[in-house]
Amino acid sequence: MVDFNFKPGQFVTLDLPIAEQRNKRWRSYSIANAPNGSNIIELLLVLMTNGKGSAYMFNEVKEGDEILLRGPQGVFILPPVLDKELYLICTGTGIAPYRSMLNHIMMNKVPHQGIRLIFGTRTYNDILLEDEMKAWATKIPNFSYHIALSREEREGYYNGYVHGIYESMVTNLQPLHFMLCGWRPMIDEAKKRLQSLGFDKKCITEELYG
Repeated sequence: MVDFNFKPGQFVTLDLPIAEQRNKRWRSYSIANAPNGSNIIELLLVLMTNGKGSAYMFNEVKEGDEILLRGPQGVFILPPVLDKELYLICTGTGIAPYRSMLNHIMMNKVPHQGIRLIFGTRTYNDILLEDEMKAWATKIPNFSYHIALSREEREGYYNGYVHGIYESMVTNLQPLHFMLCGWRPMIDEAKKRLQSLGFDKKCITEELYG
């Protein structure tokens, strides 16, 4: 068996039997667990309305099935040295690569500065991995998480988009590194806002979903 080695934040692309044309069969998903030498990878999926890939994965795949994949791929990975405060900003399943990164940091006691995970979704019922976020907050030094609900007001949660959260935290141009993962509108808006605050695009990395 070939060892499947990957870096936290990378993704795999699956060949799913959902179309005739090869280029319409490929679906990419971030690896959601940290490397541990087990050759096991975990994916974080949400069943999407009219989503052929997610529908196949939820309804057709059975234990023991074989699926062709390519990977690992991608350069959306942690900086080699975590010497700056890190902002992990995401929407929806864009939290998947951060799950891999945070578990890697926790398992390997990676030295780091502050880490701020900012997760955005529409409603309370759409929140992903909240129990794990709470656990990370007790196990990872200088880590905090923040949840934004854009279409629901609920006590204890920020009402609005992720942008209002990081803008309230960033009060000056201290050395920071921003990682953005999610849908294009969020990423484009975040890059625009961060640069308007005076941050250079070199301190921003991104991974587009969809």
